[in-house]
Amino acid sequence: MTAKIASSTKQHNQPLTIALSVGEASGDLLGAHLIEAIRARHPDARFIGIAGPKMAALGCESLYEQEKLAVRGLVDVLKRLPEILCIRKGLINDLIRLQPDVFVGIDAPDFNLGVAEKLKATGIPTIHYVSPSVWAWRRERVLKIVHQVNQVLCLFPMEPQLYVDAGGKAQFVGHPLAQMMPIEADRIGARARLGLDNKVPVFVLMPGSQVSEIDYLAPLFFETALLLLSRYPQAQFLLPVATEAARIRLNKLIAQPKFSHLPLTLLPAGAAEPCTAADVTLVASGTATLEVALCKCPMVISYKISPLTYAWVKHKIKVPYVGLPNILLNKAAVPELLQNDATPQKLADAIAHWYESPQAIAALKQDFTDLHLLLKQDTAALAAEAVLAEASK
Repeated sequence: MTAKIASSTKQHNQPLTIALSVGEASGDLLGAHLIEAIRARHPDARFIGIAGPKMAALGCESLYEQEKLAVRGLVDVLKRLPEILCIRKGLINDLIRLQPDVFVGIDAPDFNLGVAEKLKATGIPTIHYVSPSVWAWRRERVLKIVHQVNQVLCLFPMEPQLYVDAGGKAQFVGHPLAQMMPIEADRIGARARLGLDNKVPVFVLMPGSQVSEIDYLAPLFFETALLLLSRYPQAQFLLPVATEAARIRLNKLIAQPKFSHLPLTLLPAGAAEPCTAADVTLVASGTATLEVALCKCPMVISYKISPLTYAWVKHKIKVPYVGLPNILLNKAAVPELLQNDATPQKLADAIAHWYESPQAIAALKQDFTDLHLLLKQDTAALAAEAVLAEASK
């Protein structure tokens, strides 16, 4: 009995121990930057939990494979659920035994908030890094989250107040993407690197990264491109491809006779270079819209889902816009053409409007620059200070 109690009691001579848990590549990058920022202040700190490859390279001990948490879509979740629940239970038990100074769940809220809740109940301070999109829908989650964690670290400035109003603690730490991308977009340099003429119209198509999104949106985006090509015969189209599965699906679509003559180039993953080079981007609603805005590129946002799903989602959404740039700027800075409004003609007209309106583009680029400056904080340092403050309580 005594040995069991001793193993679950924090040793006074143990180094600062920080438990971390990530589920995806984006979380791994945040976690790696956080480790570096904490190490700068506490070189002997120990990091343990579920680490991605970047975190592991910095010495974070991974008790379970992060890849096993990286699930995509409902079918994948259901198939892997027993294993995921087993990992969660194991991690909770391991960390209760280890008694870290603080637990930081990075994104992956469905997994990490459940871990945080159990650990907090035993007296371990808990932080959730990257707020779920509670401002957009299912706001009732805020009430639960403030009981699950001691603090939420938010990437967007409108998020902390929601938690404070619910009796919790939250802090805006900036968005890492804003820190990584230049304030001044080098369009000429980007075009040179991509081998594009400065005088030709360049349009980027971003129909989403999931195969299901591509099936819905890529044919619509390609039909739009055909209309733009008839209007601008020298136009070039770029499409950054996130995964091999997406590339295979896109190549099948491009091979169709009506699309086979489109001057379309598939590029490796990453929107920054093509969107910096582009005149206008046609982008599926989602996090990619923020990256396009940080490239200072005019855009048209579109999305199409099944009518039944749309009716259900529309009822749940609590914000007037779906695109992050419009939400963050709190105005219709860029057009959103969704569902029945998402037709090739309407999309082509909206893109052509940007291309032919230099004054409107100049005003938009100023809005995007202001947004960039707002989101650009020393994210890792601010997160590290918050984590260390909780660990010292």
